[in-house]
Amino acid sequence: LASNSQVLLYLAVAKAGDKPIDGITDASPEGLTAATGKWSGAFAARLQKGNLACRVLEGDAYTRAMLEKHVWICSFMLVGALNDGASVGEVESKHTEQLRALVDELCAAGEAALGVKLDDGAFQRLTAYGRAVAHYPTAVKEFEWRNGWFYDISKQALDSGKPDPMPLHTAGLTKLDLTPD
Repeated sequence: LASNSQVLLYLAVAKAGDKPIDGITDASPEGLTAATGKWSGAFAARLQKGNLACRVLEGDAYTRAMLEKHVWICSFMLVGALNDGASVGEVESKHTEQLRALVDELCAAGEAALGVKLDDGAFQRLTAYGRAVAHYPTAVKEFEWRNGWFYDISKQALDSGKPDPMPLHTAGLTKLDLTPD
């Protein structure tokens, strides 16, 4: 899979007929969408024809972008679900401290698991995108490959007698009765 062309698509369409909301934010004016692999340049060119941004990244740069996007979806959806289905914008504006603590946890564990270090300002980039799609609802979905990836890291640590590297994440999943065991 790692040798396939891949895309981290930051694109939202509120309803049919609306223009897409690009991943361009005040913290990432170059856009957040990224592609890697053999066809990344062709994909980026297609998006650019539609006035949408796409960065072509390789190696660790792509891995860092992938981790940030994964942290975004997992953290915003979990904090929203823990707060009665707060919208993405409400998570960003009303639950900032809870979000920051969870983002810090997920970033640190993800960095350790993937062997990369995120660029400074990850939280600011993530919340800027949250503001761009503020109207979107939250819900923890597709557990196995979203929050489940982080949960597996916690479970492996606990099973080997180590402390949970993401206690807030695990507690949130447990509160929502989302842990698979």
